[in-house]
Amino acid sequence: IKGYEVFCKDNCRSLFEDLEEIQPNIIMMDNWLPDMGGVKAIQTIKASEKFSDIPIIFFSANSSVEELAREAKADFVLKKPFDISALENLLKQGLQLKEKNNL
Repeated sequence: IKGYEVFCKDNCRSLFEDLEEIQPNIIMMDNWLPDMGGVKAIQTIKASEKFSDIPIIFFSANSSVEELAREAKADFVLKKPFDISALENLLKQGLQLKEKNNL
């Protein structure tokens, strides 16, 4: 997406090490991850004192995406397929939330 620096990971084997290295302002988390799954990964991040303030957009084609996002405690939810403008809008909202959390 234009104007954003993006880092991609296809697993959560070194979740906290990756977060420490990248220091993301926002996280986009898919539901289908091979080792831990998106819901568990988000719950793990949100339970961490150090990383819990990072806004997370949970996305999936799963018909229960809203329910899964609530269970995970994601900040935002995006159902696949999605329009790029919907993603851009959530990214802006997430970055505003991150800024508010850091005040």
